[in-house]
Amino acid sequence: MARAIICVLAVLILAACSLEPEAPTAGDGEVGRVLTVIDGDTIDVDLNGETVRVRYVGVNTPERDEVCYSDATRANRALVERQTVRLVADVSDTDRFGRLLRYVYVGDTFVNQQLVAEGWGEAVRYDPDVRYYDQFVQLENEAERAGRGCHPTGIFDDGSTTR
Repeated sequence: MARAIICVLAVLILAACSLEPEAPTAGDGEVGRVLTVIDGDTIDVDLNGETVRVRYVGVNTPERDEVCYSDATRANRALVERQTVRLVADVSDTDRFGRLLRYVYVGDTFVNQQLVAEGWGEAVRYDPDVRYYDQFVQLENEAERAGRGCHPTGIFDDGSTTR
């Protein structure tokens, strides 16, 4: 009997310690309005009257001179253009170019995640900002198997998961 209780407690503890990261709560992050969509993973946001450039954490989309750039940019625009966004930091505040590094939400839509799930972006590990990396890798694999977004072009087939 005692052994059964210990086993049940162990299962409950493991369930409580799920590896799935917790989603931010409504009070997390800063709120701003998207002014410009730069490309598939970068936006300019009005944040408290100041224009700031925001780079999405954990996702990389094709660059201006690459195949599927326009499609990925269009997908990002459809999600965020002129929208109020919530910007949530992971570990780092800015990158070497001075851009804010953030997870971006429009309402309940997790934009970084959506771009990867739809195949417009690839999961990329930007240490130390890795809160959703494993989840993004799973979504990228599913998008690739389903031939969604940019995957049929082969743009993400460089074998690299870091930038």
